[in-house]
Amino acid sequence: MEGIFDTHAHYADSAFDIDRKKLLDRLPESGIGLVMLASAGISDTIENSKLSEQYDYIYAAAGVHPENADDDLTFDYLDIIRDTVKKNPKVKAVGEIGLDYHYDGYDRERQITVFTQQLDLAGELGIPVIVHSRDAWEDTMDILKKYRPSGVVHCFSGSAETANEIVKLGMYIGFTGVLTFKNAKKAVRALESVPADRLLLETDCPYMSPVPFRGKRCDSSMIPYTAEKAAEIKGMDTQELIHIACENGRRLFKI
Repeated sequence: MEGIFDTHAHYADSAFDIDRKKLLDRLPESGIGLVMLASAGISDTIENSKLSEQYDYIYAAAGVHPENADDDLTFDYLDIIRDTVKKNPKVKAVGEIGLDYHYDGYDRERQITVFTQQLDLAGELGIPVIVHSRDAWEDTMDILKKYRPSGVVHCFSGSAETANEIVKLGMYIGFTGVLTFKNAKKAVRALESVPADRLLLETDCPYMSPVPFRGKRCDSSMIPYTAEKAAEIKGMDTQELIHIACENGRRLFKI
């Protein structure tokens, strides 16, 4: 398989500290044509921008994940994101941003503030967003319907009905190795409902390794397993689906 676009990876994560350069040097040999690095915070934003400058096939997003909203609000994080985007033409999106109510003790209002501030910034910069939503679909959808950004809801975990609402907003939906899990009925139904021209393939590595690698560190070379399952669900040829998903990602991120 060739021409794979991993639209959501975290290669600045410490899980790759031991072999990051070796891995990134060889990914193109595994059929990986493009990678979009998502940022969890400001340190990620800076590191991902540097990685995008070091590798032709790597692009980056700049942003603050909802779980890091408290940390990165201690300074003017928006200026750093804005400057990173303006200085590096390979930084193509704001993300990952959004809402996460999964763990006890989350600050709903703070998360919403950081999410909407970054949506405003993406609108100012004229670039798409990469949206994270976990156990927060009602608030997420209310905000997306208000802002109507260009972008993708990544690692989709919602219902087919929610997927349809997102597509109607003109956004894309990213699917991970979760599709290959035995208990992935919800993700499968969502993918069934998403038009081919609105789906993206991603790893969310180092997380979400597809079967048969579940429980191990994930990387972009594992996407073919996700693509094969997605193609089976959509009744398509795997390479055709990879090509369509790549073109979708290029169109969204203007690559």
